[in-house]
Amino acid sequence: MGGADPFYWARMIMASSRGTVMELGTGPIITAGLITQLLVGAKIIDVDNSAKSDRDLMQVMEGVLALLIALGQAIVYVWTGMYGEPADLGLFKCIIIIAQLFTATFIVYLIDEMLTKGYGLGSAISLFISCNICESIVWKAFSPYTFNRGRGQEFEGALISLVHLLLTRSDKVRALKDAFYRPDLPNVMQLMATIAIFCMVVYFQGFKVELPIRSKRARGATQSYPIKLFYTSNMPIILQSALVSNLYFVSQMLFKRYGSNFLVQLLGRWRADEFHGGQMHPVGGLVYYITAPESLAEAAGNPVHTLFYCAFMLGACALFSITWIEVSGQSANDVARQLRDGQYYLAGHRDNIASLKKELNRYIPTAAAFGGMCIGALTIVADFMGAIGSGTGILLAVTNIYQYWEMYQREQSELGSVW
Repeated sequence: MGGADPFYWARMIMASSRGTVMELGTGPIITAGLITQLLVGAKIIDVDNSAKSDRDLMQVMEGVLALLIALGQAIVYVWTGMYGEPADLGLFKCIIIIAQLFTATFIVYLIDEMLTKGYGLGSAISLFISCNICESIVWKAFSPYTFNRGRGQEFEGALISLVHLLLTRSDKVRALKDAFYRPDLPNVMQLMATIAIFCMVVYFQGFKVELPIRSKRARGATQSYPIKLFYTSNMPIILQSALVSNLYFVSQMLFKRYGSNFLVQLLGRWRADEFHGGQMHPVGGLVYYITAPESLAEAAGNPVHTLFYCAFMLGACALFSITWIEVSGQSANDVARQLRDGQYYLAGHRDNIASLKKELNRYIPTAAAFGGMCIGALTIVADFMGAIGSGTGILLAVTNIYQYWEMYQREQSELGSVW
């Protein structure tokens, strides 16, 4: 299967692999979640998160919508000729390909449901994304594949290339320079940038405000309710990625069929990059301006693009973060109700729901908005530094791994308290 890949920009985030049954990856499931949450946030759908029946109906709706999106994307993917012209394939082969893509998404959905119901840790979506991103980083550091970019044979893996260049070249300074800064292939500077971003994200994960709370059932005992800087975790970047990846897909499909249309060009103009195997890259329109510059030099050379991209990332992440707390039961009102139902109250404040809401409203909306902007800013820094796996991918991987670590620590503490 050759030609341009419409999912090229979202492969890592969707945990998809071209030419396999995981072609669509987790994209339909994430997109369904995004649409559902936006409908709930806009009050088009009324959901009572405190009612189990409403939560169950919400999950069923997300699942059905995800499967419908998967079916639609599979049909469009085959219809637009990504596996060859439909007329050449024939109706039977087209139906088989669509069925395979749909079945793979259905299996991913079932695995996610199984883990979400408690037969494992976290969700399958987070697990697939984290494994895919970590695999990409390890591969680009140690890949044994060789390429010739006009500088002789070079290994794809950054660390293997470093050792190879130092052993085979007499000019060690030039060898180090090529290993650290070589273009078009993974280099050591990108690997170092990736490690630096990993450390920065883990460091920011520790930022939180702890509110002292007391239980009516255990007089005198004071606990703490933590409000983290990343209050909504990685949800803002997941929702932003789902929005952008779908815009890329729609824009590229429309440009391929109706490239001369003014509105289609306004959404995005694409051009094949022969150096990257004919892959389509945005060169104009909205999708170009929401795509990260590939280097600091490119960012400095096109300040309008850079400023628009930064504003979009910061604004979108902050907006999605604020929206998410309202639709996911994490708002100040929801948290106050949960604490009241658990017979908790804030130490040093009146024992009533109004005082609890007022105090929580001082922290939760700020943490959601500012935390979302921080996630967007870290993504921008990672993209500009050329980190392996893209800034979005690294943010998703680190936050997912950190969540698993917190789950492990929490279970260990609970087991320790039991024994």
